[in-house]
Amino acid sequence: MSEDTLSLLLSGPDETAQHARQLARRLSPGDVVLLSGDVGAGKTHFARALISELLDYPEDIPSPTFTLVQTYEVQGGAIWHADLYRLTSTHEIEELGLIDAFHDAICLVEWPDRLGPLAPRGALHITLAPDAEEDTRTLTAKWIGADWTDKLIEWHR
Repeated sequence: MSEDTLSLLLSGPDETAQHARQLARRLSPGDVVLLSGDVGAGKTHFARALISELLDYPEDIPSPTFTLVQTYEVQGGAIWHADLYRLTSTHEIEELGLIDAFHDAICLVEWPDRLGPLAPRGALHITLAPDAEEDTRTLTAKWIGADWTDKLIEWHR
């Protein structure tokens, strides 16, 4: 199978959140989104917008930087939001229960490089990177498989 790629230039935080909310409506349990980018690239902003779109009622969505994982119950299942920045071993990831969540929850993982060989092959990889203009970001999405292709057909419009 070949890898597909989509790149979007996002004009600021509002457009970043808009695309996150649009993606949220396409996700289902078992979908894993791996969020990469430098500190301050917008990973947590993207994740918060996506999560808030799926919640039945407004809720505070803290960064999981220190708790490592935040979970949310939504219609049809759960969302796991993980920040693996502080982890140093794949054993720590296994102890969190994140690998099991990959199968039956919507999972958003910041700093997915820490997953190493535990990264699911069928995940959607999103990289956020600052662009030349202030507040603009380039979002690059990469995936393998028709499932993601079908989910992302209208996402970029």
